[in-house]
Amino acid sequence: MSWPTHIAAAAGYVEEKNGNMLLVKLQHRGWDTPGGQIEVGENLEEGVLREILEESGITAAVRCLVGIYSNVGQHLYYDGVTNVPTKVMFDFICDYVDGTPTTSDETSEVIWIPKTKVMDYVTAPAMRFRFEKMLNFNGKVSYCSYVTKPEFQVLSDRTI
Repeated sequence: MSWPTHIAAAAGYVEEKNGNMLLVKLQHRGWDTPGGQIEVGENLEEGVLREILEESGITAAVRCLVGIYSNVGQHLYYDGVTNVPTKVMFDFICDYVDGTPTTSDETSEVIWIPKTKVMDYVTAPAMRFRFEKMLNFNGKVSYCSYVTKPEFQVLSDRTI
């Protein structure tokens, strides 16, 4: 018997007091929210806060969980060789605490953008889907599954 392989990841939608959202520009996905894989020994909140700081130079605090997503598609990584495992992603709304936007090895740009303009920047279909869920958050957590290749397709979409 082989054990299933999943990647646990978290993303943080950081908002500051004037209603601006933090966006980072990533090499493979364009404009996005900071986030990434949870490391061994980390809980979800520690992981998302670490990723925000690493990718943007911003210290944040988790406000609430907004979405849980599974990318169940099977495809190859950008290297064209490595199989990408199923990803389970936890999206959090976070509050700005401190720091100045700073780029990293993973980000080429880091900006604050008015919440009303976020969708003008985000182009990847899966990220647009998740950003829309966050922007329309009504206190109920989204629970969705999708595939991104060969094209983005939502497989399930509900709130819990």
